[in-house]
Amino acid sequence: MPVGEFELIERYFADGFGKRDDVVLGVGDDAALVRVPSGSELVVATDTLVAGVHFPPQLTPEHIGYRVLAVNLSDMAAMGAAPAWCTLALTLPAADEVWLAEFSRGLRELALRHRVALIGGDTTRGPLTLTLQILGLVPAGSALRRDRANTGDLIFVSGTPGDAAAGLELLQHQSRHASSGYLVQRFCTPAPRVELGLALRGIASAAIDVSDGLHADLGKLLSSSAVGGRLELERLPLSDELLRGHGLERARELALHGGDDYELCFTAPVERRAAVLAAAKTCSCAVREIGVVDAREGLRCFDGGREIPVSTGGYDHFGL
Repeated sequence: MPVGEFELIERYFADGFGKRDDVVLGVGDDAALVRVPSGSELVVATDTLVAGVHFPPQLTPEHIGYRVLAVNLSDMAAMGAAPAWCTLALTLPAADEVWLAEFSRGLRELALRHRVALIGGDTTRGPLTLTLQILGLVPAGSALRRDRANTGDLIFVSGTPGDAAAGLELLQHQSRHASSGYLVQRFCTPAPRVELGLALRGIASAAIDVSDGLHADLGKLLSSSAVGGRLELERLPLSDELLRGHGLERARELALHGGDDYELCFTAPVERRAAVLAAAKTCSCAVREIGVVDAREGLRCFDGGREIPVSTGGYDHFGL
């Protein structure tokens, strides 16, 4: 007998996601109640994942559950916020219990790791679509933002951009899902840089997470701050796996335009360079200085001192 909506919620989402003392009322009522500490600001982000748009059909349910939370945690990281609670709206073609068990396992794994409580949501029938809203906390006035970069600031990026896009290409060209391989795993289970975002509060001047491609997202940060920037291509941190599989030119293209990395791109004053590196070390997260903010409009790319024309690129749902 097919599982009903309320039984589905009770069986797969009502428990096992960790407890928080600041949840007054969670799953099971018309709305949730949470307690926001005095002196804190509430940080809210929402992402929707659509099958065939944000992930290939062969992605496992466990990886889908992991990713729907990971992409939202990355937004918290970019704001320097501590994630706290989430809600999930789940649209399913059918109430497949095997699928639901695997999906909730992937979601639960990451939620427990970051102490995120699932406090509500909705379920309905339709094409596979997942919308997760995440809420976090930041001390008043200390959130990282896109619009605070200044001329002369250094530009940094975490991790090795381009890996996830290469992993997605591998998945798209395979008839069956591959559960192993470094690049594939970088797409399936991205590592949201929550700890780094927290460590950069009071150090970074501006930040953004890399979801649509490094070039596009850094461009958004610079535009929001009404500044420009110079990016040194030879400084891009490229993984050995990406270089071996694609060569330098294609690796750079994937790093600049691939998206789905969920790394942090951020700026900081020159005098805080040492503090940036120390913060990254405490998080065991590699960061690389890749450029500098300047007053000239737009983002320009250089290789060995020579300016290189680069397409704007980046993912756009409504781009032509």
